[in-house]
Amino acid sequence: MFENLTSKLESIFSKLKNAPSLNEEQVDKGLKEIRQALLEADVSLNVAKDFIQNIKPKAIGQEIIRSTSPGQMIVKIVYDELVNILGEKNQELKLNAVPPVSILLVGLQGSGKTTSATKLAKFIEKKYNKKVMLVSLDVYRPAAQEQLKILAEANNIFNLPIIENQLPIDITNRAINSANLNGSEIIIFDTAGRTQVDISMMSEIKQVKKIVKPVETILVADSLTGQIAVNVAKEFDSAVNISSIILTRVDGDGRGGAALSMKQITGKPIKFLGVGEKVDDFDLFYPERIAKRILGMGDVISLVEKASQDLSQEKIKKAEDEIKKGIFTMDSYLSQLRQMKKMGGMEGVMSMLPGVNKIKSQMENSSIDENMLNENEAIILSMTKQEKENPKIISGSRRKRISNGSGVDVMKINKLLKQFKMMSDMMKKVSQGKKIPSGVIPDEILNQLK
Repeated sequence: MFENLTSKLESIFSKLKNAPSLNEEQVDKGLKEIRQALLEADVSLNVAKDFIQNIKPKAIGQEIIRSTSPGQMIVKIVYDELVNILGEKNQELKLNAVPPVSILLVGLQGSGKTTSATKLAKFIEKKYNKKVMLVSLDVYRPAAQEQLKILAEANNIFNLPIIENQLPIDITNRAINSANLNGSEIIIFDTAGRTQVDISMMSEIKQVKKIVKPVETILVADSLTGQIAVNVAKEFDSAVNISSIILTRVDGDGRGGAALSMKQITGKPIKFLGVGEKVDDFDLFYPERIAKRILGMGDVISLVEKASQDLSQEKIKKAEDEIKKGIFTMDSYLSQLRQMKKMGGMEGVMSMLPGVNKIKSQMENSSIDENMLNENEAIILSMTKQEKENPKIISGSRRKRISNGSGVDVMKINKLLKQFKMMSDMMKKVSQGKKIPSGVIPDEILNQLK
């Protein structure tokens, strides 16, 4: 997300930061380029206009022009305004009410409501340790109720049993009675959508809302539709008064205009981002972290959080002890590969590192792809215990056996062993307090990935 905008902003700021001094004309030109970059990223015209109007007085102020690092100070001004239009701070779900607490998901057909309902339920169960019940009110789209049932069962979430030919209002009343009997603390209602906003859909949502009195009425919007999503948000807010927003498919959105326009135009916070198909591909929306990613500063905090999500304290302690002792085995490497896959693979990790846009072509030329993670995992799993602990003993005949077992070419096994040796050497340097090569990905490792 934001790749195109980030690339353009980095280019603009590079020119401003490289200038030994700045005059008002140079700053004004830079601001015009920023405005153009925002518009090309599908940011609303009014939002882009207000953005420049808000930062211009600060950017052309004399204290900036005369500063020893005016370019850097302009970046700070832009960052602050980005945080402002994105919502200033993360907004928590409103769950503080007498159970069963109801959450209403609304949106157009195809926006990702059903998948988001499952992701939200799993998030609430993990974070708040509450029992959640999923309820589909979509009796119009073929197999819509079955889709939610399948997703719920696959993720061990309770789903209200389906009764054929029951109307949405009857399903709603049955869900509330069922929650009181089965002890569900949270009910997530997946409402029916249409291909466009219409009177009958809004009327049905209003009736359901009157019955369940939800603590949250969350709009699920497809970020790929850009300004259409923003206009849909305005219409839903006007009709049913939404409380917050889930933006879906942001992993496929290179522009990011919807995210930058949504809060400013609707006044309602974005609370979650859908970043993939898996149930855990669901991120809390932190305005300050998103602003840093837009400006190419990375999002190391989110990266660390993702890395530690599935790690127990024992595993963390073991990893720390191994680093201190300079121990790095193939099992250590396998653990890292699996953790990287959980974090969205190579692309997911790289997208959160500072300055990654500047080395994108370098990465692409190095043939770094997701298949490498799967192949390396297969190679390591085909090794014996002794080979994992001491890869130096892997001779030609052993490589052939590992190749047959993993289904991976011997040349790729050779690459893995070279990568492992480099990483092992780096770990030893870290344990001895020595400096490792500079750069996000050292050139010698990139060369081995080719």
